[in-house]
Amino acid sequence: MSRPLIAVRDLTKTYSLGDVEVHALRGVSLDVPRGEFIALTGPSGSGKSTLMHLLGCLDRPTSGEYKLNGQDVAHLSTRQLARVRNRDIGFVFQGFNLLPRTSALENVELPLMYARGVSGRERRERATAALGAVGLGDRLGHFSNQLSGGQQQRVAIARALVNNPMLLLADEPTGNLDSRTSLEVVEIFQRLNSDHGLTILLVTHERDIAQYASRLVSFLDGRVRSDEPVVSRRVASVDLAAMVADAQSKLLSA
Repeated sequence: MSRPLIAVRDLTKTYSLGDVEVHALRGVSLDVPRGEFIALTGPSGSGKSTLMHLLGCLDRPTSGEYKLNGQDVAHLSTRQLARVRNRDIGFVFQGFNLLPRTSALENVELPLMYARGVSGRERRERATAALGAVGLGDRLGHFSNQLSGGQQQRVAIARALVNNPMLLLADEPTGNLDSRTSLEVVEIFQRLNSDHGLTILLVTHERDIAQYASRLVSFLDGRVRSDEPVVSRRVASVDLAAMVADAQSKLLSA
């Protein structure tokens, strides 16, 4: 049996707020095989985003073990953690986090600025390919204020992919999007997962969005409440086509 890409054992995270201790994670254990698409759900304060930050090496656990691709990253130095983040992990957030006075191409190139041995030409080629993969090959020179919310999120996804990460972490990526645009984003995730074998962890409070993942892990009070496969998994491309057809039908009958 191959080792999991992510192996978490008894992970805890405690924050001190003055005299009060907040136990964000209370002994979480989780294995994530390569190529899985997992949705992490639960109410606000349940621990799902805290786990995402730990898995993304954006924070350190209070105790427990976290191995990424067999490497114990829980006790790496700050510089080593930064290297893992830039080389192995792609991030997509609810707020897009794009530089406003910078083109789509330049936003996507940004992570490659910190990669050794990548020339300016290769940087542009890889960023152009990443934008093409998310359907924005004709928007390379557009600034953020010239793009819709969905297009901005696609740029953010392209930026997350440009370093060819082994793991994509998406924290509420559809939270600021309408239903149709959310489906377009989830369709990209499903395609990256099925066609390219990319491992994806998606944090969402939307149960319908979670149904597009292959596995659902639910959190409550800092613990894993349930961990089960998605039995009736939905296909975003099919639902998106049905939504477009319905909109066209209503337009013709108006």
